[in-house]
Formats: sequence, C-alpha cells, structure tokens
Amino acid sequence: MVVEDELPAVYGHKLSTVVPGSVTGETIVYELANIDLVMKLHYLRSVYYFKANEIIDNLTIQDLKGPMFPWLDVYHPVSGRIRRTDNGRPYVKCNDCGVRIVETKCGVTLEEWLEIKDSSRWRQLVPEKVLGPDLQFSPLVFVQFTRFKCGGMAIGFSWSHVLGDAITATNFINLWAQLLSGGSPKCQPIHNHKIKTEKTLIKSPTSLELLSVKQVELVGDPWLSLNNSKMATYSFQITEAKIKQIQAKESSQVSSFEIISALIWQCLAKIRKDKEPTLVTICKNDPSVKRSWLLSNEQKIGTVVSDFFPSKVAVSELASIIAKQQVIETKMIEDLVEGESGTPDFIIYGANLTFIDMEGVPLYELELKDQKPIHVDFSIDGVGDEGAVLVLQCPQKTYGSGGSGGKMVMLILPEDQISPLREALESAWGIA
Repeated sequence: MVVEDELPAVYGHKLSTVVPGSVTGETIVYELANIDLVMKLHYLRSVYYFKANEIIDNLTIQDLKGPMFPWLDVYHPVSGRIRRTDNGRPYVKCNDCGVRIVETKCGVTLEEWLEIKDSSRWRQLVPEKVLGPDLQFSPLVFVQFTRFKCGGMAIGFSWSHVLGDAITATNFINLWAQLLSGGSPKCQPIHNHKIKTEKTLIKSPTSLELLSVKQVELVGDPWLSLNNSKMATYSFQITEAKIKQIQAKESSQVSSFEIISALIWQCLAKIRKDKEPTLVTICKNDPSVKRSWLLSNEQKIGTVVSDFFPSKVAVSELASIIAKQQVIETKMIEDLVEGESGTPDFIIYGANLTFIDMEGVPLYELELKDQKPIHVDFSIDGVGDEGAVLVLQCPQKTYGSGGSGGKMVMLILPEDQISPLREALESAWGIA
C-alpha cells in the first residue's frame, strides 16, 4: 500500500533532445497569430497510463524516439525556439533545437500508483516547465517516459498553449503514436502563415465589451502569470448513470458538459458566499470549424452572466443559460493584441471561473501498437485565481471504478476550495 501523504519518488531522470529528421533551416520562422499570443501564459499537461504487457514493456527508448524524427519533420515549429521581432512581437524561429525527452522510473507498480488519491500525483510524471526566462533556450514541448515497477509505462506530455489548443496538442502526439505503430504521416508539413493583424493598431475594447480575459503584468520573460492563491488540482468521475439522474431530477435537456458546469458553478457560489461568481467563461472546441493549420488555437471563448445569485438558482436554470446565453468573444480577444508588438499579456483560463468543454478531445486515441491507455490525467497550468473546471471524456471502462462511461472532471482551483467543493458535491448529489 502507498501512504497518501508519502508519494513514491520518481527517480533516475535522464534528459535528451530529439530534432527533426531533416534540416528546416534557421531562416524559416513560424509567425504566431494574435490568438496564439493571448494563450501564451497557459500550458497543457497530460499523462497517459499504459498497463504492463509484453508489447509495452518491450518498447525501448530507441523504439520510442525513432518515430520522432519524421514526426518533427511534419511539425517542425515545435522544435524551434521563441524569438522577438525588433518591435517585440514573439515568433518561433525554426532552428531545429528539438523537443526535450525525459526518462524516469517509479518504485511502485502502476496499479499502486493509480490507487493514490493525492490530487497532484500526476505532476511527477510530466515536466512542469514554462517558457523563459531564457526564451531562446526554452523548449516548447516535453515528453517524459516513466517505467513502473513490474511493468507498465506513463507518457507525460507538456505542451505550450502558444502553439495550439488541446485538439492541436492531442493530434500532435497521436501522430507520433501512429508512426510508432507503423503508420505514415497523412498530413503535409506545416508552412508558415502570416498574422492578419500584423500591421494594424487596434483600439482595445473596454471592460464592458470584453469580459473573458484578464490583463497581467509579467516581470521579465518567464511566460507564467503569478497567482495570489495557492492552486491545486483534483479529478473525479461522474458516471453516465449519475449524469442522467441529475438531468432527470432537474428536468433538464442540456448536455453533460452544461449540467456538470452548472452543478459545480452553484456549489462554488455557495462556498464563495459574498464573492459568488455571477460571471463565468465558457471554452469549447468547435467541431464545425475546419482547421486552417496543423498548429492553431481555434476554441470558442465566451461568457455567461447570471442575473441572479447562482447559489439561489436551480441547477437547471444555470445549465440553460450556459447553453443559450453565451456571448462569444473570440474575435474580440484576437483584436486585443497589438499587431507589431504582440502586447499586452493576458490570461483566459481563471480570469473568471472558467468551464472548459474537452469532451471532443481525442485523449484515448493515443494507441501504442494497438495498446490504448487505461487512464489519462489532463490539466492546465497558468490558470488564474478564479479557477477552471475541465470536463473530459473517459474510457468506457474506467480503471478502478465499478462505473462505466460518463465524464472525467478536473478541478483547478484555489487549494482551500477543493475540500469544501468535494464535500458539497457528495452531500448534495452523491458525487465522490
């Protein structure tokens, strides 16, 4: 048994770098769009767990690295480094500096690891690096391979949001898995794209016009906003049966994402009392959008305002306004960024209490030679003090749970709000 307060050490760290298989050339640059720069202070972290078997345990580090050379040929900007124009606008110089690889070991079995209830267990399995303070030396992507006692492996994936959203990130790592399994790239290498607003000075909207972002001041060049609260994470599953039970009780016809968001919104409103969040941000990946580039931030970002205190309103009413009263602000957010300098700096996640619909993100399509992950942890770093809630897919049969299907929920909140929220969800709705 593993004691919760004593996380087993992940040890034996070995660092290396993988570069594209062919030379890109230092004269090639990848120009970041305005919406990329808006997301630059956020980072996506995922950990994929694969059970012990002959296929997984026989994969050597050479096997794992081999497909990375053609992989990075397709996505060559991720091997670059951040530079700035004379006016200060960041871009990616495609100088083939590579992605960072980390090899580690863990002294417990995979089964023991997944039984640990510590909300931060996954953090040992993925590099928590941010860009800067030396931007020209900071890798944009990290991959960590951790071997467990008695077999099994975790793949930790760290992705700078400036490169693209969660769909982009998962498509990227899923292509590596396809190549490892003997497939071939079905997409063309990335070509540089131009910033439409590059030479345009745009007057920033007033705070009344735009509610979903918060401007922050960076000290130097670390691309991470500082929090006033200590943030923590906690994840749990809501089974399909429980979701249907809540929808029936609330006589609500809205989606799983909307009913879960409304439920947590109301509980947090009661916990925060005199600081009830009447304004929330909603982020969704729009499946109807045809992606213009292999690397892109193409979320729909909007806000919802409740005219009543959320703690006093039925969950069904909150779910209804999430579904029907979003004000989409994506284009306005893009226009906030000044063309030539790429300033000022903003955060989206956690500027308000933020609900992120990630049900369409293909987390379980990362197949290593037909082996699917038995569990995936997914979180975001750089979330502001108001916190964020991610609603994710889960496998049909969740490891360690008698339930099947449903949704996984990742809470990223001030540490002192995690326990009260867990208690509220269990007391009112039977969600543990």
